[in-house]
Amino acid sequence: MLDVLIIGGGVSGVSCALVLGSAKNKSFVLDKKIAIITHQKTSSLQEALFNNAYGIAPGKLGSELLHESLEQLENLYPDITQIEGEKVIAVTGEYPHFTVVTNKNSYPTKNVVVAIGASNTFAIEGLMNYVEPHKKSIAEKQRIQLHNDDHLVVEGIYVAGTLAGHRSQLAIAAGSGAAVATDILTLWNNGISSQSHDSIKK
Repeated sequence: MLDVLIIGGGVSGVSCALVLGSAKNKSFVLDKKIAIITHQKTSSLQEALFNNAYGIAPGKLGSELLHESLEQLENLYPDITQIEGEKVIAVTGEYPHFTVVTNKNSYPTKNVVVAIGASNTFAIEGLMNYVEPHKKSIAEKQRIQLHNDDHLVVEGIYVAGTLAGHRSQLAIAAGSGAAVATDILTLWNNGISSQSHDSIKK
């Protein structure tokens, strides 16, 4: 049984994983099992070029970021399991007993973070009842989002990035994933507000 399974290896999903990983030495995180399904084929970063993203050198390709971010996650936080080459087709159950079903396996988990794009080809069984038109996208693009209250779809299911209703900017998606991570850390810390910062003083 995982404590959280993140669906999506793009900006918001990996950002969420990095923040959770960085909290690994906190007492309320030590025993937590975290995994991320790193499916990236449909990520909008595949064709992106960044000149206006904070902290990223101008000219950086999105395809490079996709690869480098997973390497960073693996190198810094190897305890987070990366699941490659699988596509999620269903989420069943309810908190704290969900099952995430892929085209190859199924994973029991207490919490789920859905961090994939806002394309109207979204087709994860068990989540379709939460699909609604994207509130901050041009109507002609027919983008969708999952109905949520500050990233929470229903108890135990979080949504991050453009699928949470945010605009398509790298900084916004990264912040959304990080916000979900801090919500999960707060949950694990018995409701006491929590985040994870690295410091040169440590």
